[in-house]
Amino acid sequence: MNFERVVFGFVIILALTFNFAFVMGDIENPQHHNVWILTIAILVNLIGTGLKLGDRSQVGALLLASSLVADVLLITARIVWIVAQGETAIGPSTESMVGIVSLAGGALIASIVSVIILVGDTLISRR
Repeated sequence: MNFERVVFGFVIILALTFNFAFVMGDIENPQHHNVWILTIAILVNLIGTGLKLGDRSQVGALLLASSLVADVLLITARIVWIVAQGETAIGPSTESMVGIVSLAGGALIASIVSVIILVGDTLISRR
């Protein structure tokens, strides 16, 4: 078993699950979405992107591209959250929260694509 691949797979799947954990809940309700989970999702995605930088294969390029898309969307969602923080007493307004969760949902799709590519590459690779 290759320990480097285990760590890589762990980080990729962890990024997907943190992103999923943030997106779950009522899209309009800021109380259903924790800013710390979004922040951790960003950090784990950035670590995953760093791990993908060394691969020069076609699959590596697709993994890096999907990871960059997730990074951009999650960082944008966090910036929108920061800007919208003071809109109401409990945080972002309903309209802002819908935008934040929608951006994170797009990042979730990119993370799913990344995991599918990883699993597909693993299934077709030989020992």
